[in-house]
Amino acid sequence: MKGIVSICCFFSLLVLALAEEEVADVLSNILRDRSHIDETLRLASEENAAENYHAAIQKLRKIYHSAIKPMEQAYKYNELRAHEISAGRTLGDGNTDGEITSKPMVLFLGPWSVGKSSMINYLLGLKDSPYQLYTGAEPTTSEFTVIMHGEKTRSIEGIVMAADSSRSFSPLEKFGQSFLEKLIGIEMPHKLLERVTFVDTPGIIENRKQQERGYPFNDVCQWFIDRADLIFVTFDPTKLDVGLELEMLFRQLKGRESQIRIILNKADNLATQDLMRVYGALFWSLAPLINVTEPPRVYVSSFWPYDYAPDTSRELFKREEISLLEDLNQVIENRMENKIAFIRQHGIRVRIHALLVDRYVQTFKDKMSYFSDPDLVFKEIVDDPDKFFIFKSILAKTNVSKFDLPNREAYQDFFGVNPIGSFKSLSAQCSYSGGCLLDKIEKAITSELPGLLSSINPGKAPPGLSSCEATGCGDKPKNRYRKN
Repeated sequence: MKGIVSICCFFSLLVLALAEEEVADVLSNILRDRSHIDETLRLASEENAAENYHAAIQKLRKIYHSAIKPMEQAYKYNELRAHEISAGRTLGDGNTDGEITSKPMVLFLGPWSVGKSSMINYLLGLKDSPYQLYTGAEPTTSEFTVIMHGEKTRSIEGIVMAADSSRSFSPLEKFGQSFLEKLIGIEMPHKLLERVTFVDTPGIIENRKQQERGYPFNDVCQWFIDRADLIFVTFDPTKLDVGLELEMLFRQLKGRESQIRIILNKADNLATQDLMRVYGALFWSLAPLINVTEPPRVYVSSFWPYDYAPDTSRELFKREEISLLEDLNQVIENRMENKIAFIRQHGIRVRIHALLVDRYVQTFKDKMSYFSDPDLVFKEIVDDPDKFFIFKSILAKTNVSKFDLPNREAYQDFFGVNPIGSFKSLSAQCSYSGGCLLDKIEKAITSELPGLLSSINPGKAPPGLSSCEATGCGDKPKNRYRKN
């Protein structure tokens, strides 16, 4: 009897083992090969590149803190940005070092259940891992999820992320505690996350009752849009309708067309002829929302861990996927150049602001007399700066582009909370040992930042920015502390 039981147990274990092998074989056939992802994104590249990148970041921080930030603080540039209608991305919203050292951000937007989370799971190989993003046919992602690199795998509450000064997310506190409860971070040791950060967003819902999210959803989206280096707007063949929330989203994307990539996901669910019709319908729906000469790039494929459906254009889908990965890799490869260009652009704006404030100060001093009412005199200047040639004088003397000038209304609000008497003229912003603030920022714009760009790209000549004529440096204030 015992022998029969032993034989039965043996055969049961054998059948179970065979069944497990069959399941493994079936899964290996169903799951898609991911080797091309590592190859296209060059995740096995040498560590020297990372060391050079971190060294360049430290030089960039030094230039910013020594040459740009002092002028930024002296003329309260950050407060001007708060009064501008379309401030966009700026270093002055609470965490400069976090902005400079942050990795390129890839933002995923689109209707609910179009495959945004599945795409992130696929790119990072999170299938069946404890930290894979939850997916489903219903609206599943209700949080803004930031997936970033860390020494160990863990989740981080939004309140902790906003309180951590080493990260670039502290400005998100301004959207309130209700939003921070809907913000979550996931850290994990991953080669791709050493170079890029992914942000998964709640799906766009056109049902008004479901739009009551409890926090300013559009404002939060704008914050992430302003900081994203690449924006994937994802659709699937069943969700091509454009409603009010999606229309608002594309209004927020205006001016960022070069970062937008459209993804038509789940394309292997359709026959070739139907796919062509859906592709045309997608462009028809988006045409009124994207008013640019060159339409954004559209990638047509199925971005998830499983193999393509049979009898579909798998070769086309594979090429489209590789093209998208190459696009992503280009953003990663250019991350240092983009940071330098952004810091230089920021420096130019700070310099223009300082020149304008200096002009307001000089005009105010020129118009004041012993019997003048300072409040009335300055109100007249602020209300009608063209009467006193405030902006025209900057354009004439400094070769500044009129398209780079802030709007006049912003200065009415700016001086409403910052009295003119709290600012010194540029000629007074000099010291014997430290030199002039204007000299420092112009040196950073014209030589230091282009030189840093040249050092990380030895084969490329730096842009022609060596003269003040190229950047509109204009007249420099005399250092009254330095001997001639």
